[in-house]
Amino acid sequence: MTSTTADDALNRVNTNSKPSDLRITDIRVAEIVGAPFTSALLKIYTNQGIVGLGEVRDGASATYALMLKSRLLGENPCDIDRLFRRIKQFGGHGRQGGGVSAVEIALWDLAGKAYGVPIYQMLGGKFRDKVRIYCDTDAEKPSGTETGRRLKERMDLGFTFLKMDLGLMQVAGIPGAVVAPAGTLEGYRTHAGRGQARTLEERRLRNAAYDVQNVRHPFSALHFTDKGIDLLEQYIHEVREVIGYEIPLAIDHVGHISLQNGIRLAKRIEKYVPAWLEDVIPWQYADQYRQLQEATTVPICTGEDIYLKEGFEPLLKSGISVIHPDLLTSGGILETKKIGDAAQEHGIAMAIHMAESPIAAMAAAHVAVATENFMALEYHSADVPWWDDIAIGLPKPIVKDGFITVTDKPGLGIDDLNDDLLSRHLQPGVTGIWQPTDRWDDDWSWDRTWS
Repeated sequence: MTSTTADDALNRVNTNSKPSDLRITDIRVAEIVGAPFTSALLKIYTNQGIVGLGEVRDGASATYALMLKSRLLGENPCDIDRLFRRIKQFGGHGRQGGGVSAVEIALWDLAGKAYGVPIYQMLGGKFRDKVRIYCDTDAEKPSGTETGRRLKERMDLGFTFLKMDLGLMQVAGIPGAVVAPAGTLEGYRTHAGRGQARTLEERRLRNAAYDVQNVRHPFSALHFTDKGIDLLEQYIHEVREVIGYEIPLAIDHVGHISLQNGIRLAKRIEKYVPAWLEDVIPWQYADQYRQLQEATTVPICTGEDIYLKEGFEPLLKSGISVIHPDLLTSGGILETKKIGDAAQEHGIAMAIHMAESPIAAMAAAHVAVATENFMALEYHSADVPWWDDIAIGLPKPIVKDGFITVTDKPGLGIDDLNDDLLSRHLQPGVTGIWQPTDRWDDDWSWDRTWS
């Protein structure tokens, strides 16, 4: 019996050469848009023909990953932790974590393919067979009733957990709903553009929009009036009237408001039993998060922009109820597993943020089945008809009846990507996919962070 099991295991190992002889030979990207946002998909190639898949965080530059290429060529991708420790200094919070995280995920995919095992098994095995998905739905409708109907359509598709927007920009255009310095709200209606700027003035305006969006909440001088709070309460009331109270409903996109305004809003919506209230203030203010959670019975959640486990540590001591890492910022698969385990020690649940392609979705799903305090995984592509077709080799639909079922296929479980499809969804200015990246082969600096 033991011999048969050993033989079966060996039959699943890629034996083009021994996994110990596996070496990284190239890194290339496919930069796409619409799945649902801008994405940079990553391939790490090896001397054995095995290819690992990763993904840079939505809205981030592929440069964050490509700059790591010269530091990885010639290495054995199965040495995941050693290589991660080498490159993690080049990541950071928000989108800056995208490159390191993309590479880390691709290394796990390669290791799984080399040894013939799924990633979740290398993380310690399963706590669950299926991953519960929560369906995120932007507040594009003019009333809570209309948004409620849209959420009800999600429920009819089998989703058992929902999220909606509720905040500043839904009432910013209504007279008397928001107190704001003159002209301030205009800066929140637009984002800094991308692509080639034609003039210096265009660049100046782009930078000005960037600066407005980067004013942290305590310094924005934006406040809800009682009318504004009334309107937001009425909105969620209308949603609950349509979808009922049996299904969890999380709240996002509160806006650039202060701690005090967050407390006011949280107290007013307690009766509607939100699953959590997300990113009310910047995650850096752990003590303000403590004050917010102590002031309300609504579970408080944050974390999608935090890089590495140590970035979460102050929040884990603040008393919040839910953390919400994104694998493409947090540092990837193993780091997110560590973050979840650390949160569990503090009695905190872990949801997972995910607004990207099936690569990120499957990476998150492997972490989710292997982490005990996991709650729900985000899905932001229910309205993207070609999302399921990006990855080859996964069951379709990938999200079925509100769940992802992780197979026992090696690595992420993805055989390849649909190049024809990707080529039809290129980012503006991008001329092709998987193009040579030789210019990054010999990029060099003295990287040591101490003397």
